[in-house]
Amino acid sequence: MNLNYAIFRSEPIYTINDLAQIGSHNKREKQAYNSNPDIKVELSKNNIELKPLTEKYVKGFKILVKDYEKEHNERMKTERDDRKRTFNQMLDKSKNVIADELLFTATNKFFKNMTEKDILDWANTCMDFVYEDLGYTKEQVLHSVIHLDEATPHIHCVVVPLVKKFDKRTNTERYTISKKQYIRDKIHLSELQDKYHKRLTDKGYDLERGIKGSDRKHIKIKDYKKINRKLEQNLNTRNDRLDKIMNELDKRMETTKTIPFDKKHIVVEKDTFDIMHKAINESKKVMELQPKINEIFNEINNYADSYNSLEKDNQKYQREIKSLKTKNSNLLQENNKLRAYIDTILEVIKKFFRKLLQIDNEPTKEATTTEIKDYYDNQDFNSNDIYEIAENTTKEDELFDYADIPSYLKTSKKSYKDNDKDDFEIGL
Repeated sequence: MNLNYAIFRSEPIYTINDLAQIGSHNKREKQAYNSNPDIKVELSKNNIELKPLTEKYVKGFKILVKDYEKEHNERMKTERDDRKRTFNQMLDKSKNVIADELLFTATNKFFKNMTEKDILDWANTCMDFVYEDLGYTKEQVLHSVIHLDEATPHIHCVVVPLVKKFDKRTNTERYTISKKQYIRDKIHLSELQDKYHKRLTDKGYDLERGIKGSDRKHIKIKDYKKINRKLEQNLNTRNDRLDKIMNELDKRMETTKTIPFDKKHIVVEKDTFDIMHKAINESKKVMELQPKINEIFNEINNYADSYNSLEKDNQKYQREIKSLKTKNSNLLQENNKLRAYIDTILEVIKKFFRKLLQIDNEPTKEATTTEIKDYYDNQDFNSNDIYEIAENTTKEDELFDYADIPSYLKTSKKSYKDNDKDDFEIGL
């Protein structure tokens, strides 16, 4: 008997950068999808926006929480200097979520003979659950989209649980972002999943509730193994490419002569800078595979735990899980190594850009400012990075405005030529 399962998950989003990355995925803005076998880019035009968002996720988020940000900025005016934080810094350093991503889907066979209208009807039922059972308003939904360019249709619905709560310390109502106002804990989440299943079945959809406490996708373990092999092959290919690029970069750095920087001349080998860009891009592609491999491991683990009736096969499953756990540990180490590569390279580039902004060469500063904005748009730099690069330079106002850094953090008007020079030489 082939059963179809209703699936509803909630994934917290903790930082502005994470939100930007999720937005790039949900809105299909990443170039990497051209080579991603899971996404058929030629079908992306068929994706349906249930709650459209014309802006990028971060900008849309800032519009949605503008009153919260205004309240924060006013409060910072009376804070001690050592406790002042930009709005983005406050959100990123908080342990609370800044948004929540809700995923709705079902077993692949459920969608087999559905028309686009049928899928849209199912999606609208899911959105009714968001509004009526979870209790979100339409204004709190940042973006919601049906992806029809992957094997199984599914909905990504990103919500911002912005609420006003009474603050006993100040005896006033203050804005905050609190997921617990809508999903209190795992027990409450399980109850909501019951409600979600009932809402669907009341609409006539033939779907099972699924095993409680399991987030698995209810596909066979051999299918998981097949997907895992494919991911490993992809990962090995990406690792080989990255190793070649890093070896090339290491050799170039060994043979490079350090040339002092002065105000009139910048001596930079373009090939070296291009290799640094390649290293960053290849590292990101490898890192994108890590969450997928983690997910597969967790799904297989849930599979074995959920089916006690398969006792005679349990030892085989446990061996496979142990093997996958070892591979997962190795991949985590590789992932950490790649993050270190990226962080090191980006630190060099940040210092390089800051140095360019400190010279008396306006065309160079204009070109550098454009490049810095591109890095910010691609989420390679965040607002903190922009602050470190642009502070006390002639491009401070322009870049602070671009990255939404509050005006009270801007340098007081004085001669920019008097600013301290970074201890950094360019001679790549």
